[in-house]
Amino acid sequence: KWKVDLEILYNKVNIFHQLFLLYFLTGLISLILLIFQMFYDKQWISNSIRLIKWIILSGIFIHTLGLIVRWIISSHAPWTNGYEAMIYTVWATMIAALIFSKKSDLTLATTSLVASMLLLFAFISYLDPTITNVVPVLNSYWLMIHVSIIVASYGFLIMGGFLGLLSLILMIFRNEKNKDILTIRISELTIINEQTLMIGVYMLTIGTFLGGVWANESWGRYWGWDPKETWALVSILVYAFILHIRFVPALRGKYIFNLFSVFGVYSVLMTYFGVNYLLSGLHSYAAGDKVDIPNSVWISLGIVIIIAILAKFKNYSSQEKVIKESKTLPVK
Repeated sequence: KWKVDLEILYNKVNIFHQLFLLYFLTGLISLILLIFQMFYDKQWISNSIRLIKWIILSGIFIHTLGLIVRWIISSHAPWTNGYEAMIYTVWATMIAALIFSKKSDLTLATTSLVASMLLLFAFISYLDPTITNVVPVLNSYWLMIHVSIIVASYGFLIMGGFLGLLSLILMIFRNEKNKDILTIRISELTIINEQTLMIGVYMLTIGTFLGGVWANESWGRYWGWDPKETWALVSILVYAFILHIRFVPALRGKYIFNLFSVFGVYSVLMTYFGVNYLLSGLHSYAAGDKVDIPNSVWISLGIVIIIAILAKFKNYSSQEKVIKESKTLPVK
């Protein structure tokens, strides 16, 4: 009876809908205040940012409680279907932001906005929030180990992509008056972005290896080039390349790294969603039926390309100006 009462309370409170509003408002307000703080260092701004940070932390705590309650009600780990995987990914993304928030308040503010958008997607899409029994193939202790690590890695990688996007946006608005402070912020975000991607790719690699162990127990083979397995490997290779491009002289620089980290997110989306609904396999729901790619994917890709072009143009103009000024200096 107490489980039934708990489920009724869970449905009435609607925790994750409330968290959408909390993450969105706190993320937006703190991001605006942080931008103002770059140019006007006032005490009231710092105090407001600190207060909002504590509100976000309380949201993460409530999010954790929501996952625990869902786990208790369903009697299995809360990441067995698309909706649960999404809210767990949001939790992992916020935990990633919390880890790096000591180094950068911008990281926590940006990630809160990203988390709210991911939660909004979970509500308005085809994802079913109903608490159901776990299917037999997932009734294994490997569900808690393999899936939790894999899905949590997506949170770190998605967070890195949005930090890269924020860095590109800051590059667009960099000019003579604010270039010093924005250059510092871009460097700060790039360093955190790199550390985030490192953690994400380590977790993704470990999770993929553990998935092979589970596959051997369930299907009698470690690797079968199933679409989900293949795209997990593709994502590992994509992010391994992104993390090593600094060793290629022609691809060295903050602009290239942040740009690649943004486009890398699309490999995660393909591994996370695309395989499930576009390809047919043991991990997917497709069965040969034609499924259209959502228009939102193409719109987001177009927006990213426009931002990348504008950031490249502004970055190139700044470099040209530095070269011209260096040529005018007297030679000793």
